[in-house]
Amino acid sequence: MNKYQAILGAAALSATVLAGCSSASLDELNSKVDAIAADVDALKAQQSKLANDVAFVKSDAARANERLDNLARRYKK
Repeated sequence: MNKYQAILGAAALSATVLAGCSSASLDELNSKVDAIAADVDALKAQQSKLANDVAFVKSDAARANERLDNLARRYKK
């Protein structure tokens, strides 16, 4: 009976140690995933801002080109 209890105790102890290690590594992985998710959110916000800036510059360039086209039409003979 003592041998059975010793084996059972060793199994319980090893399971507890493994659970503790896996919990620590899971916590570390979760924190890394959270950090990556925050970086992705920041990059999405930055990309959105840049897309808005590009759209504004494109529309501004189109207006400038239209003004130049109008000037060129006026000076044709």
